[in-house]
Amino acid sequence: MIDVVERVDVVAPAAVVWAAVTDWHNQGAWMLGTRVRVVGGDGRSVGSRLWARTGVGPLGFTDRMEITRWEPPVACEVAHVGGLVRGTGGFRVEARGVSRSTLVWWERLTPPFGVAGNLAWKVTGPAFRLGVRHSLRRFADFAEARA
Repeated sequence: MIDVVERVDVVAPAAVVWAAVTDWHNQGAWMLGTRVRVVGGDGRSVGSRLWARTGVGPLGFTDRMEITRWEPPVACEVAHVGGLVRGTGGFRVEARGVSRSTLVWWERLTPPFGVAGNLAWKVTGPAFRLGVRHSLRRFADFAEARA
């Protein structure tokens, strides 16, 4: 199992952070190499389906997700239901007073390809975590610009 938890402090109210992080269409503005689109439902309720395409040019993969928890402006969870990315993930918005928040991003994934996938994660995991941290710093700027 792969567990990733990263946080970023944002100088913006929780409602603004929630609106920014659930703006699926614009997630590519801050998430490295990723475009997200709603492919089923309204993208704002349990059962809605999302596709996230991550990569550069023809190299990449599609992460298919279904929203399993929707509690605005606090928490969203998804089930990763694709062939390559399997497991759960989500985020929490923690209010820190009136004008500050913390976004907590988490993933709990099952590596594909058994033992080979576990070994590959040992090599790629640190880069993945760095990418998430970098993306969350970009997210803070994205959300603060909306405040």
